[in-house]
Amino acid sequence: MNNYRLIILVLVVVFATLLRFLPHPPNFTPIIALSIFAGVFISDRKWALLVPVSAMLVTDLFLGWHNTIPYVYASLLVIVLVGRSLRYHKTALSIFGGGVGGTMLFFIITNFGVWLSGSMYPKTWEGVIACYIAAVPFLHYMMLGTLFYSAVFFGVFYIICKIIPAIEYADYSIKA
Repeated sequence: MNNYRLIILVLVVVFATLLRFLPHPPNFTPIIALSIFAGVFISDRKWALLVPVSAMLVTDLFLGWHNTIPYVYASLLVIVLVGRSLRYHKTALSIFGGGVGGTMLFFIITNFGVWLSGSMYPKTWEGVIACYIAAVPFLHYMMLGTLFYSAVFFGVFYIICKIIPAIEYADYSIKA
């Protein structure tokens, strides 16, 4: 892998990880954007999947654990696969669509986990619906955060590729 590309990818991961510690509106975080970015720019699937989960794991050590972590991490793995599907179609529209789709996947998977693993909602169809309705107020921040950070990550990477063209054509693989 091109050393510049590796440095940029590491900086994106560190930046996204550190942002989880800063005050922010509920769910306005870069983690979904990071998952899409990793799926697009890290060709080795193991490493692409490991990036967002590692960022979450490091921050969850400090921010705390909860019973829906398996659903959060699973949704991030699915979102990396969304990013992988965009690898050869990196247009602004496809990245936007990936951000919207990734956010909706995260919303669906994690709130199902809230309903399934918690005791707040009855284990009925009405309980599932109530759980999703209660989560709607957080959805707009999640969507805005994902779209904002996707624009930042992909936009900055695009600009850097224009300044240092060798980065754009470098091998996307990371070898352990």
